[in-house]
Amino acid sequence: MLLKKSIEDVDVGGKKILLRADFNVPLDQGKVRDDARIKAVLPTIQSLLSREARLVLASHLGRPKGQPQPDLQMDPVASRLSELLGRTVLKLDQVVGPTVTKAINEMKNGDLLLLENLRFEKGEESNDESFARQLAEPVDLFVNDAFGTAHRAHASTVGVADYIPAVAGLLMKNEIEELSRCLENPLRPLTAILGGAKVSDKINVMRQFLQLADHLLVGGGMANTFLVARGYDLGDSFYEKELVEEAAAIISESEKSGCRLVLPLDVVVTKELKSGSASKTVEPAKVSGAWKAVDIGAESVKNFGEYIGRSAMIVWNGPLGVFEIPPFDHGTRLTAQKVAESDAYSVVGGGDLVAALEFLNLAEDINFISTGGGATLEFWEGKELPGIRALQDKT
Repeated sequence: MLLKKSIEDVDVGGKKILLRADFNVPLDQGKVRDDARIKAVLPTIQSLLSREARLVLASHLGRPKGQPQPDLQMDPVASRLSELLGRTVLKLDQVVGPTVTKAINEMKNGDLLLLENLRFEKGEESNDESFARQLAEPVDLFVNDAFGTAHRAHASTVGVADYIPAVAGLLMKNEIEELSRCLENPLRPLTAILGGAKVSDKINVMRQFLQLADHLLVGGGMANTFLVARGYDLGDSFYEKELVEEAAAIISESEKSGCRLVLPLDVVVTKELKSGSASKTVEPAKVSGAWKAVDIGAESVKNFGEYIGRSAMIVWNGPLGVFEIPPFDHGTRLTAQKVAESDAYSVVGGGDLVAALEFLNLAEDINFISTGGGATLEFWEGKELPGIRALQDKT
């Protein structure tokens, strides 16, 4: 297990603290549409404020590529955060500079403010040394609670740690502990479920869980590539032609690993990928012509459910069909219900799947939902994430 210092290990009273949060939330007409990421950081914010810290919040929002954009200013985040905390959050119009330094120096114990969008600055994503130093100069301590950006070596996730001590927030600490547990001390039987469109996004994660899990269930568009590797002609279905041989190699590896690789027994097919279009459920061998596989079928859901039902732990990343277009959401929906009803300890990661669980009102029935997308996958691959590496070790 990675042992990193957190805010629980340091004195924060009276200190000026830069808290890197992940407030990259969806907006709708200038208001926050989904505040889950803001709520995830509240325990860290409230802990630091209750301990008399002077708190400077920083986050990115969207992809402005180093250029200020009015529609990506942090004002909606400040407004929603004010509502959640029950107090006004002062939002500054800059990220660094004399105005920011003056505002921070005038803070009192228990005060907090929010900086403008970090990615309005060209030096953020390039981890520019000068910009990182400017971020660090007005404060005493860096707290990283943005696990969702921990796989990025940016100025606000890595660079500032060159100039001031860096520790984890409570969310970051929890992410490290929970995701490490999946790799280092899983409950048995362990079932991994992988979905989403592309095998290329998850090859290393698949190989990791082939060595760790007892069962590996595969759905979504990535399952098509494996079915083609098994010799099926899937008609007009999406699959990654250049990865068919790789998929065949993974199938071969699974036969030697002791982990059972489970592919769909049937698929839902359609000729036109749009809501309400005609569809039918067939075996993989019967997909042909203009038909395309877009979801797992009822027999696959039943089969997946049997593995889920006898699991002690479940890790899941990626939807099992084109969830955003009904009726091709059934596979994900029904499997999610089985996971939610299971006695197994469940860990879910990935933005699309988390959004699906929230839409289905099943998120509360999952034991742990990771706030990371790419960060969760890279952690499960066994990579050392730059944003975690920059934190002080706990000795």
